[in-house]
Amino acid sequence: MTDVTGASADVLHTLFQSDQGGHEQVVLCQDRASGLKAVIALHSTALGPALGGTRFYPYATEAEAVADALNLARGMSYKNAMAGLDHGGGKAVIIGDPERDKTEELLLAYGRMVASLGGRYVTACDVGTYVADMDVVARECRWTTGRSPENGGAGDSSVLTAFGVYQGMRASAQHLWGDPSLRAKRVGIAGVGKVGHHLVEHLVAEGAEVFVTDVREEAVRRITERHRDVMAVRDTEALIRVEGLDIYAPCALGGALNDATVPVLTAKVVCGAANNQLAHPGVEKDLADRGILYAPDYVVNAGGVIQVADELHGFDFDRCKAKASKIYDTTLAIFARAKEDGIPPAAAADRIAEQRMADAAAARTR
Repeated sequence: MTDVTGASADVLHTLFQSDQGGHEQVVLCQDRASGLKAVIALHSTALGPALGGTRFYPYATEAEAVADALNLARGMSYKNAMAGLDHGGGKAVIIGDPERDKTEELLLAYGRMVASLGGRYVTACDVGTYVADMDVVARECRWTTGRSPENGGAGDSSVLTAFGVYQGMRASAQHLWGDPSLRAKRVGIAGVGKVGHHLVEHLVAEGAEVFVTDVREEAVRRITERHRDVMAVRDTEALIRVEGLDIYAPCALGGALNDATVPVLTAKVVCGAANNQLAHPGVEKDLADRGILYAPDYVVNAGGVIQVADELHGFDFDRCKAKASKIYDTTLAIFARAKEDGIPPAAAADRIAEQRMADAAAARTR
């Protein structure tokens, strides 16, 4: 493990620039023997130990990896607060290509890094990491969730993540159209991987008209072969322009809502599983100005973190699903608060989450 004295100027700038501030701890990790290079960011532990997944991704630069870890960790603080969990927010990123660089030795080294934090950070799966990977990490670190049932875990958290997004869609439909039914609604899903393909199942079962795209052709083919009525679209740029689209669901990497995509969106609702969908501050206002209802990403995609948090106390799927179903009520409450305060839903969700974190921090000082 290294401290910031070994960091490049670009990394230090990313760590300390004002719009990335407020994090409690950022750890730069390196294990030369295994090739591990990782960043662990703890945004807040006001509500409890920081909880968030491990992303394995081929970042172009170390500064880019640090920036992503900081953004994701902050998002987890808000997500856990809105999900009603007694956990703060943290996130880790491993720099590398998971298809080429992921090894047992590297994952074990990463587990030792997480364990060195003494329980301040609890890790789980994210983009590029899977249940089998968490089983390996857990051999060196007891603060690991998202493990397989055979190893005392809850298994794949994408099932409840998709269920929560589905509940967010139902709440959006209720708010906008006065009916939670998604039957005959045109829904476009960008990314049909771990979460997206489960979301397709919910929508098809309810009778929605589903359009899908993914950078991996085999992922799209798996969906269209199973569901002949699901329509494949060339790419995300084409998907967001589908005529008569009711709901757009970004379910891949972040930044999907930006200065290029928002002006051409045809959907009336955005509700998806991807983290950090808003590319920069102000996008939420751009959506509102166009009359597009945005269901805050960290609210609707909280089903997975609800599951992995429950794993720490002895996993019960029915208990988790019942808690994830409340995402419907939480989303409606956010829309109501947004209307009451005259602000976009993303800002309303932030206010509610920040108040819970502030109340918890104040209670600890009394």
